[in-house]
Amino acid sequence: MEPINVSFHPDAMQEYIASYVWYFEKGAHLAHSFEQEIERVIRLIVESPERWPIYEIKYRKILVRRFPYSVIYEIRDTSLVVMAVAHGHRKPGYWKNRINR
Repeated sequence: MEPINVSFHPDAMQEYIASYVWYFEKGAHLAHSFEQEIERVIRLIVESPERWPIYEIKYRKILVRRFPYSVIYEIRDTSLVVMAVAHGHRKPGYWKNRINR
């Protein structure tokens, strides 16, 4: 099996960093737990990219355990692109303007 390359849309990376910083301000242990959980989710996606339900036509979504976030991603040949690290209380679909950027 060919290795899968994972990349983040720049806005998704900014969301991830901003969320990490927010949790860090609440406590380093929270930020560390958040980081570990996002890494776990990415590993699950890489292991079985088509396992998670289709969300918005060609994207897929996996819920993050213990934190109110979802990771929304797209499968592209031998790569995965994380389109959003979306907070569950944010307006649904806000990330769709990233599709062609």
